Amino acid sequence: MIIKKVKLHHLNMTMKNSFVTSFGSIQEKPFLLVEVMDESGNTGWGESTAFHAPWYNEETFQTNLHIIKDFLIPLLLNRNINHPDEVSAIFSPIRKNNMAKAAIEGAVWDLYAKRNSLPLSQALGGTFKNIEVGVSIGLQKSSDELISVVKNYVQAGYKRIKVKIKPGSDISLISALREAFPELPLMADANSAYTLDDIEIFRQLDQYNLLMIEQPLGYDDIVDHSKLQREIKTPICLDESILSLEDVKKAIELGSAKVINIKISRVGGLTEAKKIHDYCLEKNIPVWCGGMLEAGIGRAHNIALASLPNFTFPGDTSSSSRYWEEDIITPEVVAKDGYITVPTGYGIGYEPNLESIKKFTENLWEFKA
Repeated sequence: MIIKKVKLHHLNMTMKNSFVTSFGSIQEKPFLLVEVMDESGNTGWGESTAFHAPWYNEETFQTNLHIIKDFLIPLLLNRNINHPDEVSAIFSPIRKNNMAKAAIEGAVWDLYAKRNSLPLSQALGGTFKNIEVGVSIGLQKSSDELISVVKNYVQAGYKRIKVKIKPGSDISLISALREAFPELPLMADANSAYTLDDIEIFRQLDQYNLLMIEQPLGYDDIVDHSKLQREIKTPICLDESILSLEDVKKAIELGSAKVINIKISRVGGLTEAKKIHDYCLEKNIPVWCGGMLEAGIGRAHNIALASLPNFTFPGDTSSSSRYWEEDIITPEVVAKDGYITVPTGYGIGYEPNLESIKKFTENLWEFKA
């Protein structure tokens, strides 16, 4: 396939509720949708998940726009690509900028699957027909309010609950949840808010039978996590520290984590995400698919990835209605009794809702070969 045209759609969308973590509160979210077109007029879609500020990692919406427009699109236009795995090599002269790379690589994967009359899940090697889904809940004003929110999601059938913690909102919060929900599959996400000086907090958290604690220490750390994991029983899950398969290999060798969170955008695309999945499967390290407050196109890519066999923990890919009054795909993503059915349509299996996309669009750029 030859990439003859690329469109970039700049959208702004408002979440139903603000999402609060240790690094800030988010309600307005910019999106960059990437639409690629081949020589026959077939199209594929990808989505940048970068925020407007460099909270999660160093990338932002504006840096993604710059990198995609000025570096990645020129590398891709008029290029004959036999398989999306080639995109990683094409982009290799550009260091890091994984979210930018993932957005355009995801569009190529969608295009490839459509051209070959395959669901994206099948093109990736997925086997699950339905995926278990959990939900990620931001910091609330009180433990009582958090318990109420959790109760609603438990009643809706979500298979796993993830709650955010930070210094001062950790042990008492988890204790209250465990008292209210003794058997609930529960995990805590620290978003790098702690250091090894806080090791006693994690020893105390051991008593609450958590599935895992996600990224408790530095966002770029692997070494200190290995020290912490030796001191606690609760599995550590690495998120922000994992940018590539090489990072996974180092983390497993050091004993830094017993679980890996795979986010497509964080690792630079579906090709690298699949490599990480395959390696973890070989090493008996379970993985799960994390979320980045995606709109529908990014959510669809997550569903396809989570159909691979080693995604043994429920991911963060909940219903569209959990976040948005109106999503940008048809049909919207729906979780029923804690499961999402993996779509069987070609490509991502959902149609971009062009009317909704136009409604939320602030800018549009078009590049031709």
